[in-house]
Amino acid sequence: MFHGNYLDRRSFLAIGSLAGLGVSLPEFFFLRNAQANEPAATSLPVLAKSVIHIFLPGGLAAQETWDPKPFAPIEYRGDLRAIATKIRGEKFSELLPQTAQVADKMTVIRSLTHGEAAHERGVHNMFTGYRPNPALVFPSMGSVVSHELGPRNNLPAYLCIPDQPNPYAGNGYLSSSFAPFALGDKPERNGFKVRDLHLPSGVDPTRYERRRAMLELVNTDFASRITADNIGAMNSFYERAFDLVNSSAAREAFHLDAEDSKMRDRYGRNEAGARMLLARRLVEAGVRFITLTYGGWDHHAKITSSMRRQMPAFDQAYATLLSDLDERGLLDSTLVLVSSEFGRTPKINREGGRDHWSKVFSVALAGGGVRRGAIVGSSGPTANEPEETPISPEDLTRTLYHQMGIRADKELMAPGGRPIEIVNGGQVRKEIVG
Repeated sequence: MFHGNYLDRRSFLAIGSLAGLGVSLPEFFFLRNAQANEPAATSLPVLAKSVIHIFLPGGLAAQETWDPKPFAPIEYRGDLRAIATKIRGEKFSELLPQTAQVADKMTVIRSLTHGEAAHERGVHNMFTGYRPNPALVFPSMGSVVSHELGPRNNLPAYLCIPDQPNPYAGNGYLSSSFAPFALGDKPERNGFKVRDLHLPSGVDPTRYERRRAMLELVNTDFASRITADNIGAMNSFYERAFDLVNSSAAREAFHLDAEDSKMRDRYGRNEAGARMLLARRLVEAGVRFITLTYGGWDHHAKITSSMRRQMPAFDQAYATLLSDLDERGLLDSTLVLVSSEFGRTPKINREGGRDHWSKVFSVALAGGGVRRGAIVGSSGPTANEPEETPISPEDLTRTLYHQMGIRADKELMAPGGRPIEIVNGGQVRKEIVG
């Protein structure tokens, strides 16, 4: 496109957009650098170099997964059996047989509580550590990590598999440069291809290099007319964008077909398996924070059949992920969190399902300095409320940041020059990481 007598710089970099935001790769790098004006000031030890946050949207029932109630009346315990785990005396649902065998690598919190029983409010709480505020959307954990720690190995600091799952998984009041990088495709799909790491349709390498050369001419012309401190910096970000597109290492991290066939079978050749295997590859390559979503768990009716349909693939992939990370020496430095926005009612309803329940529910953690083979808290005999050791989202997020070496009491700048702590309240829970 022409503007007056000179060419528009954007015309030479048609390599997609980021996370549906319409931000090109060079703009992404430029904005990120401009906003990251305060380095992460911390003297905390870094135990978790990366985080994989596996989010199960809809409200996962603890009774059918992490916290079965085998001695409760049938209308509370449901139809599924409880099975033994590698944690002595503790049981999981019968739908988690493979996970039960790696429970000695995990900590399960059975006493998470926050009181927000609406989906969007519960999601906001679990992704940000803040209760919803109508005047302000807080940044997600991944965006805070991106802001504080920045990228590593020329890969995005924060990435969503397959896409940003909800508005509260984003950058909130932070600059959009800290929004997650989304794949733009599903890893389980044949022919999976990541947006922004491949040349646009109709642009071959020769044409690509010609565009790059033309861009250099445009930059020279542009800089000769306009004097500004950030012109040289912007040019460097274009160069970094080109370098990323040209990076074989970045492309290789997303290349699932490079995995051994037996490993792909081990994870499962399905949605859960492909997504968790890709998460392991990305952690291995250097991505700091990954949000991964799988399934839909809003089971107001027919909960048993719905869980039987979705949970086996999760069980296989998740147990394999923990074992695979451990075998590669990566689990101690990779924190894996499995969460949902809330839990389900203690009692089965007339439709054979469970409704929203935020008074108490479960999350699972492993790696990154988390205790191995531990159960934290209790939901009582019928999963009605925390019977002991209640854990809040503020506790959970503060503990996660602590493991990554981020000071949760650091203040970030919200619109209007208002300083806001990364986490307001909560504490590092030694029951989880002590």
